[in-house]
Amino acid sequence: MNKLLAAGALLLGVLATTPAPAQVKTQPPPVVAGAKPVTVERIQIHGVSLEGNLEGDAVDRDVLVFLPPGYAKEKRKRYPVVYALHGFFIGAEQWTHEIHVPQTIEGAFALGAREMIVVLPDSKTLHNGSMYSSSVTTGDFENFIARDVVAYVDAHYRTDARRESRGLAGHSMGGYGATRIGMKHADVFGSLYIMSPCCLSSRPAPTDVELQKKIEAAKSAADLDKLTFWVRAQLASAAAWSPNPDNPPWFLDLPTRNGEPRPDVLAKWDANAPLNFIDQYVGGLRRYRAISIDVGDQDGLRTDTARLHEVLDVYHIAHGFEIYAGDHTNRLGDRFQNHVLPFFSQHLCFDAACK
Repeated sequence: MNKLLAAGALLLGVLATTPAPAQVKTQPPPVVAGAKPVTVERIQIHGVSLEGNLEGDAVDRDVLVFLPPGYAKEKRKRYPVVYALHGFFIGAEQWTHEIHVPQTIEGAFALGAREMIVVLPDSKTLHNGSMYSSSVTTGDFENFIARDVVAYVDAHYRTDARRESRGLAGHSMGGYGATRIGMKHADVFGSLYIMSPCCLSSRPAPTDVELQKKIEAAKSAADLDKLTFWVRAQLASAAAWSPNPDNPPWFLDLPTRNGEPRPDVLAKWDANAPLNFIDQYVGGLRRYRAISIDVGDQDGLRTDTARLHEVLDVYHIAHGFEIYAGDHTNRLGDRFQNHVLPFFSQHLCFDAACK
């Protein structure tokens, strides 16, 4: 196949690692004795960046905010904030069960992590995932996270509003989001933790004609509900990366037609692969106080994740990289409590003297 046609189908890299059910069960770490409770607030944030999206996705988005134990007592204290992005096919509420919050947040604080605010915004869409990208079809979820959510949280909570006091993390599709948004919005965030990111590189276009027929035959929400997990993943990718306002009902272009790759569409998908555009954002990546990347040794995404690590090495961008014993999801609770939050505790700014 021509190299130009080898782009696209970026999300298919998850095929070997993620089970089809929308909600996976993960093992929580042991409860930490003496852990103090955090306060959980379920709010909605209006997404100016999402207004007018062609899918009709909600513009007022659910967001979970976890306030540390000392927040209610220390009325003058301001806190760093970590924004954590969920993966494909689930929303923020479902992700709380995969990373076992608030237990793991409480456990991290009890084990010595400094108190911070943790925010889980919901980015589930018609096709079950925004890809945290900018599209007239889904809305501009990239700026929803980097601008709308951050601005709201700073305006309504006692945050330390310096970029050095903001962290961005994400897993799978959320890891893609943390990579993409992290590269493009280093003016907003100061530290970055990327967990098992999907969709980093170009992949061969799908050529299953029957699969394409099923997608093209879907004309209603009821038709969509009959489609498999992986078909919906392709639709979500197309809505995010190859939107087409002149192609109802889903306002997107698929990467193949009649089993043949479409070079113009594939080029758009290719342009959204972080390993293809990382060279443009080296200056922004150098601004981070710290970057960490992890992936399980049984995760099919480990090869591309290692490539991201290698590119950062080539540019001499300081970062941590760990391949741990695990698959795509089974260690999420442990990783969040014992690695992600301690990382931000170490690298975010917690006082005025920090720069």
